[in-house]
Amino acid sequence: MLLPIRTNIQPWRTPYMNYALIAINIIIYIAMYVGGQQSMNKWASSYMLTPSYPYLWQFLSYAFLHGSLAHILGNMYFLYMFGNNVNDRLGHLGYLIFYLAGAVFSALGHILAASFTGGGAATPVLGASGAIAAVCGAYLVLFPQSLITIVYWFFIIGTMEIPALYLIIVKLILLDNVISRTAANVAYDAHLGGYAFGILAILLLRALSLLQEDQLDLWSMLKQWNRRRVFRDIVAEGTDPFGGTISKKIEVKEVKSEAQQKAEDKISSLRREILIRLTQGNVASAAELYQELVKEDDTQLLPRQAMLDIANQFMSTGDWSSAAKGYEKFLAYYGSYEFTEQVMLMLGVIYSRYLSDPKKALEYLKKAVHRLSDPAQKKMCQEEIQRLES
Repeated sequence: MLLPIRTNIQPWRTPYMNYALIAINIIIYIAMYVGGQQSMNKWASSYMLTPSYPYLWQFLSYAFLHGSLAHILGNMYFLYMFGNNVNDRLGHLGYLIFYLAGAVFSALGHILAASFTGGGAATPVLGASGAIAAVCGAYLVLFPQSLITIVYWFFIIGTMEIPALYLIIVKLILLDNVISRTAANVAYDAHLGGYAFGILAILLLRALSLLQEDQLDLWSMLKQWNRRRVFRDIVAEGTDPFGGTISKKIEVKEVKSEAQQKAEDKISSLRREILIRLTQGNVASAAELYQELVKEDDTQLLPRQAMLDIANQFMSTGDWSSAAKGYEKFLAYYGSYEFTEQVMLMLGVIYSRYLSDPKKALEYLKKAVHRLSDPAQKKMCQEEIQRLES
């Protein structure tokens, strides 16, 4: 037996939407069995999904019903385990839409499989497993290199860490839903539909640049692998020494020199290591690596929270110039951040007190003062403006 018990990454923001989904599932489960009766209340039957004649609302409602205490506890455990970090990456509204879409597409997968095989077409299905499978698929794409601590129980009991990529593909998808399809009353095809939707949907969002870039996710890993493959092919094919011709037509604009490729690989390696160290909580070391990164290419941009953490680290160590550059780059690319006024306040204070640039200080402070909602911060901002203007 293998049971995941924790991940080595924590969400930057509180995953309120995931908590809300867990709470809603539990409340509905209690309502289904109110009165302490053995079987669910009759009203719940109309909200289960019957593949042979489904109603539209059932594509969502079935995912909030559970047949037993073990059923809901298992589902909510996995939703908590993998959903918190996915909620953090997608945002609250994005995560809710993704979760509900996962329920719909897993239901479609189950119906499609039932129409081909004829098995279970008249049997109602219920449970959040398909939607949670979509969440696990999203986790696979977003955090493939994160480590999952699992408890194993064969002849002995122990723990070990496994990369999420291998745990989800090998254990959760292949072993649990493809190879071992022996348990009765389990909608394996709904699970597979959920995994497929979760993986493909997040890959599509990354491919279309609709999701924030992260050098540690599966899309970046695939792009890096493809770049290396193309470079190896170019180097391997090279020229024909006898005919003096190029064995493969290559457009000059697509060919990169070995030095360029090495520089790109170094940048990718630095970005990856910075994000790993931030995940581990080693912000000071990540900030040092960021300094190396911008020496290689000063246009390099980290994901939103990583960029903010690095700038905050520079601020805390008194590296005012680096902090200012970090905050300014943050505002330039993440201007829609909900607390931009606080970043502007920090910039105003840095330029006013430490970099002796009152013009820039006033520029940021005046932008911040009308947006600040915290009374203490607003007062400090006003006092700083008055001091500079006097």
